[in-house]
Amino acid sequence: MSKISDLIFFRDKHVCPWWLCFTFDNIFRNLIHNPYKILSPYIKVGDTILDIGPGMGYFTIPMAKMTGAEGRVIAADIQERMLLALKRRAENAGVDKRVIVHLSSPDSLAIKEKVDFILAFWMVHEVPDKKRFLSELFSVLKDNGAFLLAEPAIHVTKANFAETVNLAVQAGFIICAQPEIFLSRTVLLVKQQFGK
Repeated sequence: MSKISDLIFFRDKHVCPWWLCFTFDNIFRNLIHNPYKILSPYIKVGDTILDIGPGMGYFTIPMAKMTGAEGRVIAADIQERMLLALKRRAENAGVDKRVIVHLSSPDSLAIKEKVDFILAFWMVHEVPDKKRFLSELFSVLKDNGAFLLAEPAIHVTKANFAETVNLAVQAGFIICAQPEIFLSRTVLLVKQQFGK
């Protein structure tokens, strides 16, 4: 039987339903998770970015603005309804030409394009096979690219987060920093160019 804390904080295997994302994507969230403050150190104009599990575009749309007209954001999710909502929001924000919605399967992202930066914000705990998932991320990230992994602190224990970070290191990532993000366990990982 699960511990009561696991039940209270929904620590079982699940995928966040599309309708719950409205609770994460609102004007009040900007007070604690300002996308520009969190992500601007890692994004340059012209970058190709992979936003995994983007919800309805809370981080996707600001990243599309940060990367400029020359860049793009690939928003990958396994829920088509989520991507349709994101696409409408990108159109309303005037960045739809920079946002590519990509329907993945639960078993594979199926992304072939190399990217400069990866964001996985509060979603890796939902992945059934983290080892395979992190290896796939490593393969699509360009040399010297960065991957920001953030998990909800109330939902993901320190031990579970450490296990995920260990799997990322096994996949080839190098720990670069542990930026502070409110209510989150975070790590910035990089793909070091061989021989550097």
